Amino acid sequence: MTIRKMIKEDKDIVFNMMKVFYNSDAVLTNGSDEIYNNDIDTCISDSPYLEGFVFTLNNEIIGYSMIAKSFSTEFGLPCIWLEDLYIIEKYRHLGYGSQFFKYLDDNFKNVIIRLEVEEYNLKAIECYKKNNYNFMEYKEMYKIK
Repeated sequence: MTIRKMIKEDKDIVFNMMKVFYNSDAVLTNGSDEIYNNDIDTCISDSPYLEGFVFTLNNEIIGYSMIAKSFSTEFGLPCIWLEDLYIIEKYRHLGYGSQFFKYLDDNFKNVIIRLEVEEYNLKAIECYKKNNYNFMEYKEMYKIK
């Protein structure tokens, strides 16, 4: 598998993957076409906040990820939020998720990497634990303004 930055030519494929991902049990919110388009457009722009990646196998896009960048005062480090991690179902459980986690480890030094997972998404939790992620017992709150 190859990991590369998302480009505008990837938009339709990633958009369709986002629709599947956000309408699955892995995510509580369903999103919208407007949100998906905005997310992808931000990934392929020069935004310092959101970066997008695609995973390819034999020149076919088999998955994508988006990371958001911030700073954690709790840990005193830059923070990488793993916002989306999606791999087409037939390519899951083959080590590609772990390969992306290694990519993050190799390319982002001296940071904390955070992610959210639904408690019943046991396969994802298994992958995250295998890659040395630990639970934090927070309840998250939000406000859209």
